[in-house]
Amino acid sequence: MLLTVDIGNTSITLGLFDEEALIENFRLASDRELPQEEYEILLKSLLSKYNVEAVIIGSVVDELDKKFKAAADAVFKLDSIIVDCKMNTIVKIATDNPEEVGADRIANACGAFMLYKRPVIVIDFGTATTFDIVNYKGEFLGGVITPGLNLQLKTLNKFTSKLPQIDIATAPAAIGRNTVDAILSGVIRGTACLIDGLIRQCEAELGEKATIVATGGYCTLIEKYMISPFDFINPTLTLEGLRFLYEASVKDAALVG
Repeated sequence: MLLTVDIGNTSITLGLFDEEALIENFRLASDRELPQEEYEILLKSLLSKYNVEAVIIGSVVDELDKKFKAAADAVFKLDSIIVDCKMNTIVKIATDNPEEVGADRIANACGAFMLYKRPVIVIDFGTATTFDIVNYKGEFLGGVITPGLNLQLKTLNKFTSKLPQIDIATAPAAIGRNTVDAILSGVIRGTACLIDGLIRQCEAELGEKATIVATGGYCTLIEKYMISPFDFINPTLTLEGLRFLYEASVKDAALVG
């Protein structure tokens, strides 16, 4: 079985694949202070009943990628793969600085390339909300990075003296008649408007309509306030992209061997 690991700024998502089938997934907190030994204990407790034969890690947290790799290697007695732009990324990374592209965005672009009609725009709702754009030739052109919903809410609270810290919820009206509803309108409805507008601008630069795929948390909440719905919502796209990247690396290793 293949274990795919998506290490983000807020959480670590584990996906266990039996060939092409995702049979289990888990979510852990991204704790930079947790020692390697504690991650080993977590992996053993979650996956002791499975025969993990390979691990691929996509990480955007420098403090965790090597630590988690060392933990996985120790638990499963193997050599985990860490995603970077130097491996076979399936899509051509056509950005100005490929080494700057996060592993999660590489995985999203790869998953979108393999699963959907191109051009395709992946919108990932995480700590940041990102757009990953693959054109009809299978080139990852880059995209958009904007603060995620929780980050917007925390920032409003942290950098103002009177705005409260609130949780994500539906925004009952565009015109907020109290402080909480006004914040929700700005963050929730505002993000929906941002996405609608950026989709139009990105499609204009691509020169054609794109397939729009959403992943990450809060997809369905934001979609309620958008002019056009997403074409697809795929909560496990990043994990599936990691699986495709692993398969490509195995094929490359076989050719070299």
